[in-house]
Amino acid sequence: MTTVFEATNIVSALGLTTDEVFDNIRQGRTGLSLQSDHFDLPEPFMASLIDRARLDEAFDRLHPPTWPDGAYTRFEQAAIVSADDALRQTDIDPTTLRVRFFLSTTKGNVHLLDPRETAGHSADQLYLWHTAYRIAHFFGNITPPLVISNACISGAAALIAARRELLAGRIDTAIVIGADMLSRFVVSGFQSFKALSPEPCRPFDADRTGLNLGEAASTVILTRRAVNNLEPSDVLLTDGAIRNDANHISGPSRTGEGCFRALRHILRNIPEERLTDEIAFVNAHGTATPYNDEMESVALTRAALDRVPVNSLKGYLGHTLGAAGVLETILAAESLRAGIALPTAGFHTLGVTHPIRVTNATAPITARRCIKMLSGFGGCNAALLVSLPDC
Repeated sequence: MTTVFEATNIVSALGLTTDEVFDNIRQGRTGLSLQSDHFDLPEPFMASLIDRARLDEAFDRLHPPTWPDGAYTRFEQAAIVSADDALRQTDIDPTTLRVRFFLSTTKGNVHLLDPRETAGHSADQLYLWHTAYRIAHFFGNITPPLVISNACISGAAALIAARRELLAGRIDTAIVIGADMLSRFVVSGFQSFKALSPEPCRPFDADRTGLNLGEAASTVILTRRAVNNLEPSDVLLTDGAIRNDANHISGPSRTGEGCFRALRHILRNIPEERLTDEIAFVNAHGTATPYNDEMESVALTRAALDRVPVNSLKGYLGHTLGAAGVLETILAAESLRAGIALPTAGFHTLGVTHPIRVTNATAPITARRCIKMLSGFGGCNAALLVSLPDC
């Protein structure tokens, strides 16, 4: 048995469907723009924000029921709109007990800590478990949802948890939603780290000056299927690994230890001399911060992936936090289907010490597997292996 992507969705600054977002990225468009009038912050910041009018319209079309304990927040709305679009692509009944929702987020409704934001909402909406129940119950699902909140690897961790549940036979369908919205709390926190770039980010570039933030909600619906029942267009979540090197509260390991160990695990069945033939590309975390990009170059080289094309998608949508692992895995899967490796927006000159092959133009691929990498605060690291059938 293996785990298969039945349907996906992306709600972001570049659109409200996977196809719309992927097409915009293929056309070289970015959702990043300078924000100077948001959240009453004294400094402008570069970020990608979901179009509020489009999100409101999409959510209102669903005729949402009224909750006695508070109106739906934008975070909840985006997650519901994303999951609804993915479900509409299938004949899955989300009300059955064998369907489980998985919610990946780092911040949830954290904006409700601000007294100015609480009107119409309940205190319970601050709790991630409560938000997950609200989202699942919107679709009539009463199976206890699972919340995964583990810094920036949350999305990958949620996909790995869903895969384990499916392969163990505890559920038949996993609806994995990754979502985060920006707020004064989130943006000011990254500003305090001096981690934000005032211009579009430049992953792995010699002149990179920091990351950009983004907001998004993304959904992957996973099921398990016998290998002999696969279709040529199917995308498989073949493997995944999480390794925590506990290096520092915010700084990555200089040796890339946790990242390397996660990569080594998912590549354990591929001989080193076959990596360039078997792996089409690596979609790195690629935040455009000095230490993250350097760490990934070390880990990729240690894992013998320095000759495999590497890209980062942060220059299109920014760092979407708890949504990143789900969103970027979807885009990696779409790239495999399309037979291309996407370029790294903002990259011009290699600015890391190890000579990895960062893409600066769309390139054709023939291999049928790719890797998704993520790293986060506290020294957590994750890697996913995504494949087309007949690998």
